Amino acid sequence: MTCTPTAEIEPFIILGPPLRPLMPGFLCPRGPAAPRVAVRERGVVEALADLRVGFYGFGSIGRLAARHALERGFEVVGAVDIDPGIVGRDVGELIGLGEELGVKVSRDPVSLIDADVVVHATGSYLDRVYPQLLELLDLGVDVVSTCETLAYPWYRYPVLARKLALRAVSAGATVLGAGVNPGFILDALLVVLASPAGVVEEIRATRSLDASKRRKTFQEKIGVGMNPEEYRRALESGRLTGHVGYAESVMLVADAAGLQPSRVVEGQEPLVAERPVESGGVRVEAGKVLGVRGYGEAYASGRRIVRVELVAGIGVEDYEEVVIQASWGEYRWRSSGTPGDLGTVSTILSLAPAVAESPPGLVTVVDLLPYRPHIRV
Repeated sequence: MTCTPTAEIEPFIILGPPLRPLMPGFLCPRGPAAPRVAVRERGVVEALADLRVGFYGFGSIGRLAARHALERGFEVVGAVDIDPGIVGRDVGELIGLGEELGVKVSRDPVSLIDADVVVHATGSYLDRVYPQLLELLDLGVDVVSTCETLAYPWYRYPVLARKLALRAVSAGATVLGAGVNPGFILDALLVVLASPAGVVEEIRATRSLDASKRRKTFQEKIGVGMNPEEYRRALESGRLTGHVGYAESVMLVADAAGLQPSRVVEGQEPLVAERPVESGGVRVEAGKVLGVRGYGEAYASGRRIVRVELVAGIGVEDYEEVVIQASWGEYRWRSSGTPGDLGTVSTILSLAPAVAESPPGLVTVVDLLPYRPHIRV
């Protein structure tokens, strides 16, 4: 199988993207978070098994997260959704548990008030989910969200980020945006791998995944089977998103290194099949869209310091590769691929206890990491 972009990727550029300000209401990005001092009326989390989780958005990601939360020994205390087909039904039934949990899906966010942490999974853009996050903060519950632009909200939404941070502090709650990407593969993992390298010149990372193994909605948002020009128009109009989070990932890496990029560039274009391709029961004819290729880059002092790339398409190889260019030479890390949805919910649930122990405010995954790479500028 051979596939190529139909044209050179048109970049989207912002000069001088903002790092978050260090002010009351924001967690300082240096050093691990201290344990929360305040004790909530509903009690404190004594152990991981005591963690009470709720779910705002109970589609495929929310349900998968609920199943794995139970496997981790967490207690599921509530689920919220607007789908009339599932409101009022038992969570155990919906996740295929084989028995009822005694927890019904509700339309009312107040049903989540007994949660220590709420897993929020409804959308990719902070401006669209912002009212939902405020509803949760008004309950005083911590939030871990799959919203990609919340992973580093100061980049696209500096005003909303400031408001959200102040609201979280006022409510005594913590908010985090994360997932497998952004949130791990193309940012947190890079921070960890670059930390023992000494003086780092540049970090490059690629994630490649076979979209035939992903859910139908993912295939739709990366344009599988569409006409290339139609998909370009859908990306430009916002009707389809492709991948969201290239810039957020490079900003997270820069933040961990204590750097202010002078320029951030991101872009994506369709991958087009040069001949018929079939994988996992999905067939794409020649000339149609296999998926998407996109990238994000951060520059400082006139040179590139971070580049991340995503290739997602039918039949492409599953792998991730990170290249660390250090002052003494180069080293590489490579995997055979990470599951998408499972990776997202596993990352979210892994972070939930740390969020419950963090001081109130708006935090990022790099706040929860002790590693700080040194990138030369």
